Amino acid sequence: MEKVLDKDILKRVNEKLSRAGGGSNTKVSATVRQGDVTVSGTLQYEMQRQPLIKAATSVPGVRRVIDQLQVNKVKRV
Repeated sequence: MEKVLDKDILKRVNEKLSRAGGGSNTKVSATVRQGDVTVSGTLQYEMQRQPLIKAATSVPGVRRVIDQLQVNKVKRV
């Protein structure tokens, strides 16, 4: 099996995350270390989490995805 470089994984993960979206109030970033992808940032809704994690997992070379996403708690007045 050919080794995939972290920088190539990161590029593909970022492309997938931008396509998976999440909306304008979603700020998500990823880092890669030895094939382990850490996805972090703020989501507007909990239901946005699974498509983003699935998108990152689908990239060739990803060993595992570490979910550090948080849902933005909007204060209602």
